[in-house]
Amino acid sequence: MSAVGFPAYPPTGTATRGAVRRGQSWWARAWVRAMEEFALDAGPLKKGRAYARTGRVGSITVSPGAVQARVQDDDGEMYHTVVSLEPLTDDEWDRFLRVLASRSGRLAALLTGEMPRDVVAAAVDADVSLLPGIGDLEPECDCPTWDLPCLHAAALSYQAGWLLDADPFVLFLLRGRSREQVLDALRGLSSPGPAASDPSVDTAPDPADAPVSAPRRGAAPSGPRVLGELPPPPDVPETPSAADLLLGVPDRTADGTPVDLAGLRAVLAAAALSAAERLTALDR
Repeated sequence: MSAVGFPAYPPTGTATRGAVRRGQSWWARAWVRAMEEFALDAGPLKKGRAYARTGRVGSITVSPGAVQARVQDDDGEMYHTVVSLEPLTDDEWDRFLRVLASRSGRLAALLTGEMPRDVVAAAVDADVSLLPGIGDLEPECDCPTWDLPCLHAAALSYQAGWLLDADPFVLFLLRGRSREQVLDALRGLSSPGPAASDPSVDTAPDPADAPVSAPRRGAAPSGPRVLGELPPPPDVPETPSAADLLLGVPDRTADGTPVDLAGLRAVLAAAALSAAERLTALDR
């Protein structure tokens, strides 16, 4: 896989210095934090931030597993500096992309330069480490200092955070997949219908998708039913008096219309059956 090159950042002015000295996005801050919390001495970090702001870092090359550049020292000497991050395995990528593809809207967000937190949550669900943690970034430099990270690696790490601010796909490239590979995989996994050639995909119809026919009157429910929205609850009737209970249900209404008692009982039985089915389905 070919590497991607980025031009050197020019020196920043005093007015913008505070705004750009660290990554502003949450995923860039996670990168910077992994580097800073690994450092044993705050001195190289402070000087590395100054180097990042004053244009001491040359053009940056990002490839799977590494970000590298030449960094100029105070005496004009140029040192080759690398910060490494272990790429994901093919199996880890497959698990991660499958989970990510199942979460709608993530592809569009990535294309606009955003890294939704749900992307990292998808990595966690797939048992994959996407963002680096403490000790995951490995700095190397051919300068004579023993500091880890040295000020040159610190400067490169801060500017790598700026790259992540502008394009979260830089992180995917460091983990082993290019922008095009990630997008192609997500589009393929998000397309409707499973691939018939993939034996791992279950193509059997889901019983829940089968049409639901109305049960025959008096027949017991024969399996789960797909229910729509529940109707609004009816008004609670007033409690009947003892006299009403003793008299029973009249066979005529107040205006003299005959009441079909057998039909009324059938309607009540059907309503009770429907209520029981709904409660059973909600309980599953």
